[in-house]
Amino acid sequence: MSLNVALQMDPIEAVDIRGDSTFALGLEAERRGYKLYHYDVGTLSFQQGRVTAYARGLTLRREVGNHFSLGAESKIDLADDVDVVLMRQDPPFDMGYITATHILEHIQPATLVVNDPAAVRNAPEKIFLTRFPDLMPPTLITSNKRDVELFRAEFKDIIIKPLYGNGGAGVFRLREDNQNLNSLIEMFQQFYPEPFIVQQFLADVVRGDKRIILIDGIAVGAINRVPLAGEVRSNMHVGGIAEKSELTDREQQICEAIGPTLRELGLLFAGIDVIGDFLTEINVTSPTGIQEIERFDGTDIAAILWDAIEKRL
Repeated sequence: MSLNVALQMDPIEAVDIRGDSTFALGLEAERRGYKLYHYDVGTLSFQQGRVTAYARGLTLRREVGNHFSLGAESKIDLADDVDVVLMRQDPPFDMGYITATHILEHIQPATLVVNDPAAVRNAPEKIFLTRFPDLMPPTLITSNKRDVELFRAEFKDIIIKPLYGNGGAGVFRLREDNQNLNSLIEMFQQFYPEPFIVQQFLADVVRGDKRIILIDGIAVGAINRVPLAGEVRSNMHVGGIAEKSELTDREQQICEAIGPTLRELGLLFAGIDVIGDFLTEINVTSPTGIQEIERFDGTDIAAILWDAIEKRL
């Protein structure tokens, strides 16, 4: 199959080719003979029914410091000139991100957008989780101080984090005797216009935070991310150590429970986080981890995803 593929992503210059999932997806696309384009979401436009972007032809190489070449910039029509758009820019999941999903809706079904932009808009990581209350830890979404106080009184040891954050930024653990709760709530209320999320602290995080990749609703690989000593965040952005891992029976049950919903919504590429027996996030905006999984067990998730995309087309 010959495809024109547009990568809507952050600057290609800044990616870490050893860990970036979009880079791996681009390399696999090139191996299949697809034509790649790169564009920044800031060049995306809607005018009189047409969706366009200023894009450059892209060639990738697995060479540190010399991993890409870009062609001349041109204005492309994302419905007429492109077969697939990979929406891969990192959050924050803000109004700019949401607006991009509204614009990209106009090119379907002429062009397949992965993941489906309407579904992405309706599935922010920490809110989409609430569709599966039996799988998630005790959770509160609020900006009300009294409810937070009651929640901590019940669960003693809690985590507070931004509702639309990513990469472990702004995550705080507060034990029962911590006196910073009021100050922290005031800070969240001042700097974030939306509510924040509070969860019971899961002691199992010291053994790791499992990232599981699902393609078209099926689990295809996993890694365990272990936090550094004295750290409650296991994100690799903040020093979490990746370990080889296989799915437990409970994790397989979680994947089977959410898989049909992912397929129904057109969320072809998802990465979920599991701590102990609990599902803590469902990442559909820009899932990561596929290169680490391939290094540990040889599973080529980029190839699996492109197979699924070709099937969908």
